[in-house]
Amino acid sequence: MHSLLPLPFFHVWSYLQTQPLMGLTATLCTWELACFIDIKAGHKPITNPTFLSITLLACALLVTGTPYSAYFNGAQYVHFLLGPATVALAIPMYANRHSIKKHFVPIFISLTTGSIVAAVSAMLIARALGAPHDVLVSLGPKSVTTPIAMAVAQNLGGQPPLTAVFVMITGVFGAIICTGVFWLVRVKDWRAQGLAAGTAAHGLATARMILINETAGAYGGVAIGLNGIITSIMLPLLVNIFGF
Repeated sequence: MHSLLPLPFFHVWSYLQTQPLMGLTATLCTWELACFIDIKAGHKPITNPTFLSITLLACALLVTGTPYSAYFNGAQYVHFLLGPATVALAIPMYANRHSIKKHFVPIFISLTTGSIVAAVSAMLIARALGAPHDVLVSLGPKSVTTPIAMAVAQNLGGQPPLTAVFVMITGVFGAIICTGVFWLVRVKDWRAQGLAAGTAAHGLATARMILINETAGAYGGVAIGLNGIITSIMLPLLVNIFGF
């Protein structure tokens, strides 16, 4: 047993490259490293663990020449946990159910407004820059969680893989800037912060907010669910109204 411990690192790497363990090991180790950096930096927006993990993993795959398909063979086991992790957002939502129920009307109005503004503004800017139809409708549901966004884009004639990229960029960017924006515009209410983060940048921004405050995370969870429903209903109508 002891004779196995001093194996050269490249032997270990050669073994992992041929096994699904490579993707799983790389994902977990990178996440732990990103969390460590985030803690040491004092949870700065730029050191968001999700952003750091994506950046570090992408660099590692490029440097080692590892195909994404080989990496995902192992990473899919972590990917599977995305569903349970999303469902787990129901826990803080349940804890704040009385407040959410009491303020449901203003929540619904603000969510509807935010959903429309997020979709229309992005598509109008893209059209002004000369983007074709398939790019426009792929960009529209960028603020919705990935499975819903891809389905909506596909039904409208967009490109689901491109939509997934837009959703990821929106989430990472939103998670980085959300706390700074709230400080800049002097929004101090945790409910408003969570609702805005979840509406604009879905689960990644909500995950950032739940680390800061449970109430903000609860309202972010509400925003993720309702925004998915509102966008799937409203976006086809908006595409017809604005002629995208």
